[in-house]
Amino acid sequence: MALLSSPPPALILIDFQTGFDQVDYWGKERNNPGAENNAGALLQLWRQKGWPVFHVQHCSTNPASLLATTNAGNAFKTEVLPLPGEPVIKKQVNSAFIGTDLKEQLDNAGITQLVLTGLTTDHCVSTTARMAGNFGFDTYVVADATATFDKTAPAGEHFSAATIHSTALASLHGEFATVLNTADVLTGLRG
Repeated sequence: MALLSSPPPALILIDFQTGFDQVDYWGKERNNPGAENNAGALLQLWRQKGWPVFHVQHCSTNPASLLATTNAGNAFKTEVLPLPGEPVIKKQVNSAFIGTDLKEQLDNAGITQLVLTGLTTDHCVSTTARMAGNFGFDTYVVADATATFDKTAPAGEHFSAATIHSTALASLHGEFATVLNTADVLTGLRG
């Protein structure tokens, strides 16, 4: 693994919000039930090392959305709650870079490597990873610290959450990002 320790990589936790606990709102099934715990393990390591952490929060402009700021589902999940002083990037679209100062904060800190976790794999994680890659960041997506929901195609074909997750990661790997698992990151950074 090519993760560096100087300058340290930034851990970006995308949309780990309680609104995603209502699976029926997003689909019929969700994959990776341990994604939050895996992200929490990474967050613990980053905090121990004093490395940069950014929490991304989707603040939907649709008042009916579970992720709207007026709804309880906008809150962060307990496994990855931000600590005082850790930056929270509030976004209204899929990419953590659009309408936010995330890129400016990363550039000002001299950060060149990003480790992405979050919800959902095929939406906000993928969009952020694609933009990060296009901006020139050395980007890593942690497969088992991301998750998504099943989808139905326009013609009615059903795709499982596992399939959506795998194809989203396959589209990223080797072009926009490198896809790893939590154990790979923890071992590589502790070793």
